[in-house]
Amino acid sequence: MTGALGPRIALISAMTTLIAGVVGLVLTLVLSAFVFDDFDAYGEIPIPGSGRVQLPAGEATINFHTAVPGGTDGGFPVPPLKIGIDAPDGVPDPVLTEGIGSTTSVNNDVHVRIWTLDVAQDSVYDVRTDGPVGGYINPRLAFGRDSSPQWALWGSGGLIALGLLELAVAIPWWVRAGRRARQAPGPVII
Repeated sequence: MTGALGPRIALISAMTTLIAGVVGLVLTLVLSAFVFDDFDAYGEIPIPGSGRVQLPAGEATINFHTAVPGGTDGGFPVPPLKIGIDAPDGVPDPVLTEGIGSTTSVNNDVHVRIWTLDVAQDSVYDVRTDGPVGGYINPRLAFGRDSSPQWALWGSGGLIALGLLELAVAIPWWVRAGRRARQAPGPVII
């Protein structure tokens, strides 16, 4: 394409792709935090306390779950917690990995992922919890899963990268198209 039409179409396409990627990324992050996060899908155990949890084979998340009287402006302090998980006879012990996640707060209900649990076999596990939780309202450990679609995050990131690449090509093309030599007007007779 020649003239100003080709660069204009390329620039509009680049901006549309970039905007779609950013909107997709924001939407994916919001949905992951509030819709796809089944942080308490397998049950909750009070702190301090004990109980039984049915866990499927695979990865599970363990979240510190409590209520707060106000908002969580800034960081949310997680106390040093203790957990003991006993597998039934003949079942391998699950592998516990610490990994503090982001804080999610909805209507003064707060949860923070603090551990990831790799469960080898579907079974009922005995769980013991303890820790200095005197200042928290109804503290408990919630066992759940993160069912966020990872493809949406990667797709949004890919659209953003593609939009930036298109923009890097379209802007110089648009600038060069605007600076083409123009013919001088012919002589003017008065």
